[in-house]
Parts: sequence; structure tokens; C-alpha cells
Amino acid sequence: MAAGKKDANGKGSAPGGPAGDGGDGAEVSEDQARVVERAAAIDVAKGSGMVCTRVPGSRPDRRRQKVWQVPATYREVIALMDHLRCEGIQRLVLESTSDYWRLWYYLAEAAGLEVWLVNARDVKHLPGRGKSDRADCVWLCKLNERGMLRRSFVPPQAVRDLRALTRTRARLAQDQARHQARVEKILEDALLKISVVISDLFGASGRRFLDALVAGERSPAALAALGDPRLKATRRELEEALTGQFRDIHAFEIKTHLRILDVINEETARLDQAIGEQLALVPHTAPACTACGVTGGSHAPGCAGEGTPLPGLAERLDEITGVGLCNARVLIAELGTDPSQFPTPGHAAAWARLTPRTLQSGQSARPGRTGKGNPYLRGALGQSAMAAAHTDTRLGAMYRRIARKRGKQKAIVAVARVICEIAWILICDPGARFEELGPDYYTPRSRERQTRDKIRDLKRLNPGMKVLLVPDDGPGPHAATAA
Repeated sequence: MAAGKKDANGKGSAPGGPAGDGGDGAEVSEDQARVVERAAAIDVAKGSGMVCTRVPGSRPDRRRQKVWQVPATYREVIALMDHLRCEGIQRLVLESTSDYWRLWYYLAEAAGLEVWLVNARDVKHLPGRGKSDRADCVWLCKLNERGMLRRSFVPPQAVRDLRALTRTRARLAQDQARHQARVEKILEDALLKISVVISDLFGASGRRFLDALVAGERSPAALAALGDPRLKATRRELEEALTGQFRDIHAFEIKTHLRILDVINEETARLDQAIGEQLALVPHTAPACTACGVTGGSHAPGCAGEGTPLPGLAERLDEITGVGLCNARVLIAELGTDPSQFPTPGHAAAWARLTPRTLQSGQSARPGRTGKGNPYLRGALGQSAMAAAHTDTRLGAMYRRIARKRGKQKAIVAVARVICEIAWILICDPGARFEELGPDYYTPRSRERQTRDKIRDLKRLNPGMKVLLVPDDGPGPHAATAA
């Protein structure tokens, strides 16, 4: 029988295994402070998972460590969770490897275990040490028992189902935009400049042009006659834009893309209906009366608000400038509805990576990039911010104020952060409603400050000149003169 090697403390290890991994049920000496007495971790792969458990040993300074491999099948994972529950595991940690963690997480959650999903960047192994599934699993378990990990946000099942539908809809919207862009490229290849004279190539008039071209119509005059009278382009401009070298190959390509776009539109409509039905199953989304405490849109007998319609959570989020009902549902799906998930609105914005990081070294400190957050949440917030930028509201004024000084990209991120924080306030408080503060929210209230701002603007328009304010009865015909 081959003898196992010994580590620096003289403890034995399994033959062929890394020194100090503990083997199957071996006791190892530990002297570090522990937060979790009975910890477990799983290094997830596609076909299996390496499991490590660390529980108290025969003495206070000893830990009983066990490492073994479990196939990633439904029955084996259920048996593993029963074993961990019998062992009294206080916290199970999984590394977020692709989507392979879902089997382990969902079944651990169903078994009643406290399970954490952690980011792979937070559990990266120390440099200079061996890289294997067994070593990674032991390292992950040690980080777990010492409380050195951050939990990733995994919403409950009802929110996960809503998230699956909203993300599918977002992917279909991306596919729709890709096919529309391809149709425009085909028209450019055919030397037709339709998108120059009409704002929406796939609107009512644009779709009539495309259908007629696919059907075989080539006369620019006949095609221009299909345009809506409300178009800004004249009949002559339409004829010029529809004159080119449109061939049968272009008609075949456009017809293919139009069929795909029709299917995407039909499936998007079905998804919108399914999202509405699933949204009703998510907790804390139904209308609630703060006076009587009744949810579901009704009131208790004698309630002061009886007869007043109550909006649901999606409708209250829709009231935020630029959000819209579609993006409101995305916010619910990505942020969840549990008020304990994020202690403050700032935590929700930081989780979405909409807050700058501080980079400090010695005496120098500078703001860092916001980083990459949830792409679906950031996409919905970005769309809302760009829609709000064109409005005469407080958010629109905020965008223009920041864009003048720091650029459009920073302005979009800043407005998106404000929208995210407002949304989280509305999610946490069933009685809260969005209130528009008006475009003059950032206008200085003080007369002195307004005067300073006006003088500064005059100096900027007249370089080298000095602005003086004199009384009405003083010299000069005007109250403000430039010298």
C-alpha cells in the first residue's frame, strides 16, 4: 500500500492528493477565527460537483474535513442535500459557474438549507498554489466558514419566472433591431434612400413601401403614392428616394426578414400577456391601500379611500418620467420586491453598478469607472434615462445640466441612478407615489445667486468686459452697463 505524504504539520493526506487537503474525514489543525461552525462548499462543474464539508473535530482546535465528488444528477444532488442537512450544515456556498449552479442551488433551497451563490472573482484562489477542483473546493469552504464572502442576489422563484419572461422579451427586441438594421442595409445595397426621408422605416408608410417592393412594384411614382399624406417628405422627395436598382435578390432578402419580424412581433405580444399574468403572482405587486391595509385593489368597508382606484406596483413605476410599463416590469424582475434585499436605495444603485468606485493610493484619490452591472437592468434604466432626457421635467433638466458640464454618457448614468433609486423607494413603500418636481428644480432660489449666474453668463459672452450694476437714479440709461 502506498503511503500518503505528510504536510508541514505532519498530518497525513490521501495518496496522490494535494498536501493538507484533509482527505476523506481527516482532522486538520486550525487556529483561525470562524464565523460558521458547520460549513460546506461545492465547486460546480457541468457534469459533477466537488463537495467539501468542515465541521468541529474531536478537539476545539481541530476541524473534520471531508472532500468528495458528486455527479450532477437530480437524484444524486437530492441525496447530497439530505446528507448536508443531517450533518447540520449552517451555510452552503456555491460558485457561480455559468448556469450549472442552478441545479445545486434550487435543490438546496428546496431542502431548507441556507445557500449562498458567490461570484467567482471573490473566491479566486491565492497565487502560487495548486489549481484543482479539490483545492478550490477546500478554499471555498474555508472562506465560507470565516465569513469572507459576499452573497449574490438570487430572487425567489416567482421573481425568477418573471425575470425569465422579461429577459426573453429583451432578447427578442434585440433580434428585432438586428433584422431591421439588415433590411436597411439591403436597401442601401439597392441604392434606395428611404430612411433618409421618413423617420420610421417600419412604420405604416415604410411598411407599405417594403411590401410593394417585395410584391414586384418598381415604379418610383407608384411607390411614392403609397406614402401617408402626413409625411413631411414631399411626393418629389419620395420619388427620388425610391429610385434605384432594386432587384429580385433584394426582394427575396427583405421578404425573409419581414416574415421573421412578423413572427417576432406576434411572440412579443404573447410574452407581454404572459408577463402580465406572471406579475400578478409576484408578492407585493398588487395594489394596496395604506389606509385600511387591504391589497388587491379593493378597500375595507368604511375606508376613507373607498371608491378611489389604486394602481399596482408596475403602474406606480410607470409614473416615473421615461420609464414606461415595459421597463417597469423589467425593474421589478431584476430588483425583486423584497425590501430587505437592499438596505437603502443607494445599495440598489450600487448593485446595478451605477455608482462610481473610489480608487485611493496614498494621498491621491480619484473616482473609478462604475463597472459592468446587470445588463438587463442597466439597459432598461438607460432607455428610461434617454427618454426622460427629452422631456421638460426634473429628470430632463438634470440630464441637460450634467451633459453641458460632463458629457452625455455621464449624464445618462446619473439620471439612470436617480431612476433606480426612485424605483426602489416605490418598491419598498406601497403607499409612495412619484411626484414630478418640475424643470425648475435645479434653478437657484436665491436672488443673489441668480444675479451671480447672470453676470457670469454675460462675462462669458463678452470676454474682457466688466459688468457693473448701478441704481436706477445713477449715471447711465441702463441698470447694467458693460465697461
